[in-house]
Amino acid sequence: MKKSCSRCGKIHDINFKCYANMTKKKDSNAVKVRATNRWHKKSEEIKDRDQYLCQLCIRNLYDTYDTFNYKKLEVHHIVPIEEDNTLSFDDDNLITLCCLHHKKADKNLIPREVLLMINRGCSLKDIKEFISSKIVPPTF
Repeated sequence: MKKSCSRCGKIHDINFKCYANMTKKKDSNAVKVRATNRWHKKSEEIKDRDQYLCQLCIRNLYDTYDTFNYKKLEVHHIVPIEEDNTLSFDDDNLITLCCLHHKKADKNLIPREVLLMINRGCSLKDIKEFISSKIVPPTF
């Protein structure tokens, strides 16, 4: 029996494995760092420091859906590893976020300055003032 290949568009036997357009993904520096035992220990330290809570959720910032969110927690590099490798294990560059806020932070929908302010221990009032000063109303 034959089938149309989704990779190359040719007709192959149904058991044929087509390797067309397959490229091996190079390991980035970030992938290498996250694979180390040192990173796993550091991420647990950061979660423990942040009391196993998303630091944005407990401050009710950026579309929080659960104030005391302890589910699906991840440790976020405020300054990405690819940008500055020397900050990979720096406590001031690491913050505990839920997966929703982590995705937003990775897409730069949450300013780095806000995350750094949280890590520095700035008051919620100062953080909210900073956020409101950054919001620009739409122009038509």
